[in-house]
Amino acid sequence: MSLVMVFRNFPVLLFSNQNLSIMRPLLNSMAGLFLLVCTLSLQAQNMSEQQQKAYMNYMTPSSVHQWMAKGVGDWKVETKMWWDENAKEPMLSTGNCTNSMILGGRYLQSRHTSEIMGLPFEGIATTAYDNGKKVFISSWIDNMGTGMSQIEGTLDEKAQTITMKGTAFDPITGKDCTVREVQKFVDDNTMVMEYFVNKGGKEYKSMELKLTRK
Repeated sequence: MSLVMVFRNFPVLLFSNQNLSIMRPLLNSMAGLFLLVCTLSLQAQNMSEQQQKAYMNYMTPSSVHQWMAKGVGDWKVETKMWWDENAKEPMLSTGNCTNSMILGGRYLQSRHTSEIMGLPFEGIATTAYDNGKKVFISSWIDNMGTGMSQIEGTLDEKAQTITMKGTAFDPITGKDCTVREVQKFVDDNTMVMEYFVNKGGKEYKSMELKLTRK
């Protein structure tokens, strides 16, 4: 059904004084979507063949996305955590991770569940490969914070390793710190992820995850 048909078939009742305030956010979002579709349509008509090809190349999943899709499935996660650079023994935990490709195979979403110090833990990573910039970009959110971290990096095809860098907020110091993540694809059924934190110019490993396909 087209957006025009959706608008035409809205019941008149929705536009009563009583319901207008409730429906206004929905109507605004649909109107915005309708305008966006119209704008893109007009732009596409005015694009040259070369411009259209460039845009299609940017939006179409590539061979790298197909490679990312190899990680789809359920994984067992064994985690080691070091709270600071002085920690001698890591804290151990186990959990699960489910990977899936979303939005037509364009992004890899990883949903992690486990327990940390007896508390339930949930985290979501969304990883992209930007066809234009030729880089990987990954964001992270979890239920033990209210912020979002983002890292960016490249793939070493020979080593089958992705190295990404970025910043993350440290609630203890109240400042951002530099982070580095290394993802090593050992084989089709094994991955190792190492997470490093740099505070005051000194980097240390804060976490190591071993993922084994179920």
